[in-house]
Amino acid sequence: MALLAEMRWPDGVACPRCGNQKVFRIPRRNWTWVCKSGKESVNEDTGLVSICHKKNGYRFSAMVGTVFENTNYPLPVWFEVIYLICQSKKGMSALQVQRMLQENGKLTAYKTAFYMCHRVRAMLSNDEAKLEGIVEADETYIGGKDRNRHRDKKSAQVRKAKGQQPIGQAIGYGKTGVIGAIARKGNVVCKVIGDTDARTLSGFVRDVVSDKVSLVATDENISYKYMGLPHQSVNHSRGEYVRGNVHTNNLESFWSLLKRGVIWTYHNVSKKYLPLYLNEFSWRFNNRKNPEIFKSAIAGC
Repeated sequence: MALLAEMRWPDGVACPRCGNQKVFRIPRRNWTWVCKSGKESVNEDTGLVSICHKKNGYRFSAMVGTVFENTNYPLPVWFEVIYLICQSKKGMSALQVQRMLQENGKLTAYKTAFYMCHRVRAMLSNDEAKLEGIVEADETYIGGKDRNRHRDKKSAQVRKAKGQQPIGQAIGYGKTGVIGAIARKGNVVCKVIGDTDARTLSGFVRDVVSDKVSLVATDENISYKYMGLPHQSVNHSRGEYVRGNVHTNNLESFWSLLKRGVIWTYHNVSKKYLPLYLNEFSWRFNNRKNPEIFKSAIAGC
């Protein structure tokens, strides 16, 4: 609990409701404080207005407003789950987490491990600063190969059932599209996309890349020509992968890391939970040189 309070409030304990730092510690309750500022605060999610009354006050602990709140498992078990996720380069499945903690009787149910792992993935906070310098942008597809699918789920059969021409497997057909951008020797940003049209791809790049960028390197996809930023591309279809400092090799390396994690560690990732896995992999990649990666994860709870 001391580590959680230290990482959450490095400048001193503050009220999670109104932000007031003049709080009083309750002597008979460990790691519990009370705020009597009388200030109003608005919840951004619900729009409800809350007041820290001057008379009764608002009591809170270090776990209030975090992923650890209202859970039946103690904080040390949560910390072990976070540590395992942070230290595994290609991720760790909920089943493996449950197996490792089951030996000491700390975590017995797979559903609980699955729930905890997803809450940890959701809490990991990536830097929202826009990318600068030389930036690479590219898209990829997550999903199984057509030859490994059941017959009724193969691309040709699905197209036929929908009344479309069964022309075989098109690139990315039946898979989930993901777009990403990475700064050279810097951070990566990625998200799930529904379409791969020019508006979606160019709009994503404009949202995550700074106007001061010196170059945006992409492949030959013509959709990136409408970004309004300094842009050069390489033509992969003609065997061109590097031309001077124009290439997408850094982002391709991240895609490889992501797909190896999906294939070897998780085996199957649904479209519903894919954004959480993307958040986990991008956060771990962005903190790859951080010696205090575990503490950084706790700070974003």
